[in-house]
Amino acid sequence: MSVSEKNVFTGNQEYLKEKELALEETESSSAGSSQSSLESGDENVGRGNWSGRLDFLLSCVGFAVGLGNIWRFPYLCYQSGGGAFLIPYVIFLFLCGVPLFFLEISYGQFASLSPITVWKISPLFKGVGYGMIIISGIVCVYYNIIITWTIYFLYHSFKAVLPWSTCGNPWNTEKCYIRGEINLTQADNATANGTIGYNINTTSLLNLSDVTVAFVGGASNTSKSDLVNLTNKVTASEEFWQNEVLQITDGIEDLGTIRWELLICLAIAWIVVFLCLCKGIKSSGRVVYVTATFPYLVLTILLIRGVTLPGAGAGIYFYLVPEWEKLLTFKVWGDAAVQIFYSVGMAWGGLITMASYNKFNNNCYRDAMIVPLINCGTSVFAGLVIFSVLGFMSHETGIDIKNVVTQGPGLTFVAYPEAVARLPISPLWAVLFFLMLFTIGLDSQFGMFETMTSAFVDEFPHLLKNRKVLFTAFFCFIEFLLGIPCIMEGGIYVLQIMDWYCATFSLMLLSLTECVVIAWIYGADRFYKDIELMIGYQPGVWWKICWKYITPATITFIWLFSVTQLSPVTYGDYEYPDGAIVFGWMLGLASIVPVPVCAIIAILGEKGSFVQRIKKLVHHTDDWGPAVEKHRVRYLQSLQNSQESLDSVVCTPLVDAKNMSVSQQL
Repeated sequence: MSVSEKNVFTGNQEYLKEKELALEETESSSAGSSQSSLESGDENVGRGNWSGRLDFLLSCVGFAVGLGNIWRFPYLCYQSGGGAFLIPYVIFLFLCGVPLFFLEISYGQFASLSPITVWKISPLFKGVGYGMIIISGIVCVYYNIIITWTIYFLYHSFKAVLPWSTCGNPWNTEKCYIRGEINLTQADNATANGTIGYNINTTSLLNLSDVTVAFVGGASNTSKSDLVNLTNKVTASEEFWQNEVLQITDGIEDLGTIRWELLICLAIAWIVVFLCLCKGIKSSGRVVYVTATFPYLVLTILLIRGVTLPGAGAGIYFYLVPEWEKLLTFKVWGDAAVQIFYSVGMAWGGLITMASYNKFNNNCYRDAMIVPLINCGTSVFAGLVIFSVLGFMSHETGIDIKNVVTQGPGLTFVAYPEAVARLPISPLWAVLFFLMLFTIGLDSQFGMFETMTSAFVDEFPHLLKNRKVLFTAFFCFIEFLLGIPCIMEGGIYVLQIMDWYCATFSLMLLSLTECVVIAWIYGADRFYKDIELMIGYQPGVWWKICWKYITPATITFIWLFSVTQLSPVTYGDYEYPDGAIVFGWMLGLASIVPVPVCAIIAILGEKGSFVQRIKKLVHHTDDWGPAVEKHRVRYLQSLQNSQESLDSVVCTPLVDAKNMSVSQQL
């Protein structure tokens, strides 16, 4: 250490002593604030903390456990090797899912800041925070459309006869049929009495025409080869979805008119979101005790009912039987990695936001181990529920289960409701199922929406801090207006574009940047000391290795796999026009553009040479660190006792720091 460096280091020691004295002098004047903290239970009085010990844990579980656990994972598991799929799934959980989850909640809790303002840790990359907010904002729009559909189905579930179980309704056509009234095996035993054959076509996430059925009038001596010439028929549940709920048009070129029933349901959905979030975490923290636990109660009830049905065992066997040879295919490993990445909730900003309301000494390491495991266990558990009932439907209709199962809304709004309609007291099971979907969707919506509001309140506290209720109402109204195109007659085509492009590749790039900045620029060793300051000990070296090497490599693999699998958006057999595809790419790039734009703005706003500006912007700001005074003093003391404190001081003129007031430094 040079003489000049020693002088700087000594100056920092003197400054820290002055600061400690100033803090002691202000203790008496802060008695009122301390009393307020005791009354509210909040450590961070200005920003607030979770009220209960389980608020954060349940909020994270509710945020991570989304509709994908119900409608995506079970289908992916059976398609990718059944029980064998769990091997790559668990591997990627510990290589990518848990490390990123731990990373995000740790630095969110450490700084008590949401996704934009938290980039005081490295201001050059502040655009990453804006990217997270944009993704959450777009997904919030169409996620509430799914909740809207759920409310609509829930309303119709209170009828004595479920409307999707019959063909005599105004929306039905002459092609409508009730599956199972004519058995599939008749195709193998064609007689002079006529024949009916089936041709099932399952499609992707939002391609909802999941079942196509065929009828052929018979003549004497009809052979199986004659069944090739089939006239399309459609199940009653599919017609209810397409002709009554969506009233779908021929394409995005014809959006049609607003579905007024869905508009009312959309308004109800946003009113519920506002009421639950109007007081921020103080209100949502209470709601999650219901919304995060109720789905598990319903899943348990549905599983108990499901396994008692004939054919349930065959359905579960079909779901979990291992096909080891599929582990040799690249796509299975890629699908497992992508599913883990999306299901745990990294890079959306929600984990950072929720962790920022933790008390400083909350054991975030423990929480980071619990939540991802609960999330993955829920996916497997939900698959048992889904396949036990689909196995029952296969048994009842004589149709092979592989021709019944599908994914996405095709599962939750067509196939599963059709299966539920066959159960005794079917309205009861339908109500439970759609209530479960409603609470699952609501929890995820809480996390994404709170991410947006908290981010802007933290970024513009003087303008918004005392107006958060009004700001929340304003944001709900804006998101409601943005969702209207999705509940028009051609709205499903708009929603498909948003789902197809908005987070397909940008989410991984944001996550990769986040991981590299903290592990390499801020420093994994320094970050470990920050964690030690919070929980009292440093975690094992495994997480450091993951953050620096394994996790970035895994994210890169996931991104490359996703890009190679990306194709122009489609909906069933419908191909989108070029203008719609361009719009989709614009949505996808909208969350990436802020990264270079914010970096350029930050560089132009600094003084000095280009290299000097970059060096200053990649290092944390002067006010980076714990928000609460007593923890901030401990943080500065820990820096003083490490070589890293010298690096931090050299980047910031000591004279400027000394001239700042204590409140500014805190």
